[in-house]
Amino acid sequence: MNNRIEKLFQNKDRDIISIFFTAGYPNYNDTLEIVEALDSAGTDLMEIGIPFSDPLADGKTIQESSSKAIANGMTLSNLFDQLITLRKKTQKPVILMGYLNSVLQYGIEAFYAKCHECGIDGVILPDLPIEEYEMEHKHLAEKFNVIVVFLLSPLSQHNRVEQVKKAAKGFVYLVSSNSTTGNEIKNSHQLEEVIPRFNLNLPVLIGFGIKDKASFETACKAGNGAIIGSEFIRRIGQSENIKSTTEQFINELKHQS
Repeated sequence: MNNRIEKLFQNKDRDIISIFFTAGYPNYNDTLEIVEALDSAGTDLMEIGIPFSDPLADGKTIQESSSKAIANGMTLSNLFDQLITLRKKTQKPVILMGYLNSVLQYGIEAFYAKCHECGIDGVILPDLPIEEYEMEHKHLAEKFNVIVVFLLSPLSQHNRVEQVKKAAKGFVYLVSSNSTTGNEIKNSHQLEEVIPRFNLNLPVLIGFGIKDKASFETACKAGNGAIIGSEFIRRIGQSENIKSTTEQFINELKHQS
């Protein structure tokens, strides 16, 4: 079965804009409004964060948005209820990003089945070990046509890189540095060196520290595009009009000098 993530990279291999936001933030019912706004603004890929009480890979901004979303009443089950009409809002690829505990509580097979029902194309679970993926998740992800995206960093050891090369589909999420989301990109030249060295044979999107046109261009020189989360969440958290704020932000990434 074709997957929208794979179709995206077949049709466009450079300057991919992937935007992350937290479901249920700023307000409980904002999820699909943000999806529509990102679609109309020209975002290539959307990542919807599943709120979690202890998001270890995330910086302060995303942690705070997750806490607010939980306080608003957002749960994985409620998110799936909202996403059942997702494909009436967009035909762009959509990924869920969260932590393994949420999936285990929901039920692994039920999770992938619901992703398929809602039209979710992929999932990112930073704390999912590849060994556990191979034993418990792979056959279900393939059954329900959901791509599991894996993370690497410039400091990933050879064994980890080889594991990801064997398991990965769609694209690889390259963390710009060994830090949490929302921090600055450091050693950008290292990113340009590390991707050829890893020899992944898959598109690479770079995340962590991408916040404006300059950092977006830096990431795109090294990889196929970038993932922006914290800065977008800051913008919509302060916004009175999500649609116009989203359009302005994406326009800045694409056009502002």
